Amino acid sequence: MGVNLRELITGHEISWADLRGRKIAIDAMNTLYQFLSSIRQPDGTPLMDENGRITSHMSGLFYRTVRICENGIKPCYVFDGKPPELKGRELEERKERKQRAEEKWLEAKERGDLEEARKQASRTSRFTEEMLQDSKLLVEAMGIPLVQAPGEGEVQCAYMCSKGDVYATGSQDYDALLAGSPLLIRNMTMQEKYSLEQIGLDENLKNLGLTREQLVDIAILVGTDFNPGGVRGIGPKKGYQIVREGRMVEYRDALGKKYEMIRKLFLEPETTDNYKLAWRRPDADSIRKILVDEHSFSEMRVERGIKRLDEAYAKNISQASLSQWF
Repeated sequence: MGVNLRELITGHEISWADLRGRKIAIDAMNTLYQFLSSIRQPDGTPLMDENGRITSHMSGLFYRTVRICENGIKPCYVFDGKPPELKGRELEERKERKQRAEEKWLEAKERGDLEEARKQASRTSRFTEEMLQDSKLLVEAMGIPLVQAPGEGEVQCAYMCSKGDVYATGSQDYDALLAGSPLLIRNMTMQEKYSLEQIGLDENLKNLGLTREQLVDIAILVGTDFNPGGVRGIGPKKGYQIVREGRMVEYRDALGKKYEMIRKLFLEPETTDNYKLAWRRPDADSIRKILVDEHSFSEMRVERGIKRLDEAYAKNISQASLSQWF
């Protein structure tokens, strides 16, 4: 879900050409859940293979990664590790919300209300271990680097970006800014009708007159994945006012020990240097096996996708790597 800072954070519309040649660390789970929610039938039913297994996430992962590579970008996918204990409550609440949404989805389908059905269906997405492993295998088959984070994926993305190993973090959530990512790119994996948005951390801190620590304090007041709901009655603008006026101390007692624990998750997160950003030529046979043989994807469409991905690798990745030697 991520923290809601839309009212405070500003970004700039950019083009795909602005990112050509850039390495982008993409928050994998944020992206895969996005695919599960949005790539569905008119009545909200997700895409499935012949055995009834959901494939919406794999469709988005394959075809939209192809588009990213065709635009000259070198993506890597960063997967979540073990969630922090504080996130446990949010995960439980998500399960309950999904169950309620599923009931409303079925009711809407029963009465033929497709608009409401699709709306509720997008809130029912569940990710299984099988779906996770299929996604990782597909990423590797496409020749895209896969990074396993010890904790939260967006935090690892932020760390890689702060080190200069990648240009920016790719995610729909603002959490990466709280974790110190100098740049955030939104809408990279969305449908083409959405424009790319680039958000600079330092630029926003300067405009707001805040430190990153203070931005984290606002997020805690508003609510994060580690304290859903935040402090009752406080939204982004009110939280900003409280922090700017130096009144955060008034709310620390209400938050208790959670306050320092949440701060530490953003300001002193667990990260790893155990990753290698190496792009390889796509393995066409492995892609066919995963998508066509195992999950009933259209062979013709997959073949076209493989061809586009292979051409993008030859044009935008292998040639770029070769030029570094001259």
